[in-house]
Amino acid sequence: MAIKNHLPNALTCLNLLCGCVALSLILAYDPRQTAAPDWQPLVQAAYLIGIAAIADFFDGLVARALHVSSPIGKDLDSLADMVSFGVVPGAILFKLLQHVLPLTALPESLAYLAFTVSIFSALRLAKFNNDTRQSDSFIGVPTPANTMLIASLPVILAYDSFNVGGLILNPWVLLGLAFLMSGLLVAELPLFALKFKNFTWQDNSLRFVFLILSVVLLAVLRAAAVPLIILLYVLLSVVRLPAKG
Repeated sequence: MAIKNHLPNALTCLNLLCGCVALSLILAYDPRQTAAPDWQPLVQAAYLIGIAAIADFFDGLVARALHVSSPIGKDLDSLADMVSFGVVPGAILFKLLQHVLPLTALPESLAYLAFTVSIFSALRLAKFNNDTRQSDSFIGVPTPANTMLIASLPVILAYDSFNVGGLILNPWVLLGLAFLMSGLLVAELPLFALKFKNFTWQDNSLRFVFLILSVVLLAVLRAAAVPLIILLYVLLSVVRLPAKG
């Protein structure tokens, strides 16, 4: 069998490997050991998830370009996504809540509510695999977008140039984020996909505007831009520019 037939699945396995290593870093870290934790293990996990997201983007792109798509590849992709973009974001929120809850009068067991995100990620992936409406667009926030938002939080905390740590490390904010993103994962909310059939402005104005604004936000705000980029993605999808695509 030609090597090209294995390339998409190899990228999917890279996604899975990054998710597994990221998860090991997250679960081995105990943020309760100090009042001012070193977020670097979660930052390293976030970078690994960034690599996983790139691999996840290119596995489908390569499969379509080489005409080697298969049911096994589709199932493997969902299984890998469940680790990298399902279990990992729940684990990150769990560790953040483990840090803040002991500093409040709230029960520490509330930290387990973070895995609501993991449960709804599984529902999101199952819906995607069986929803023919989502071939060229999405309905509900994609799991990689949700994970990039959550994974950006420890990066923002580690390099808090904008003094937003107090806002992030609020148990109600973290729990609210878990419930909000869980709902958005399965919401009947049409969202555009970053799939280019061609590169004309007429057919892709929405995608180009999103990418340009995202680059500007990243240049100015760095990691703090990621939550705003996800918000921008949702808002542009809802508002829609008066163009095709």
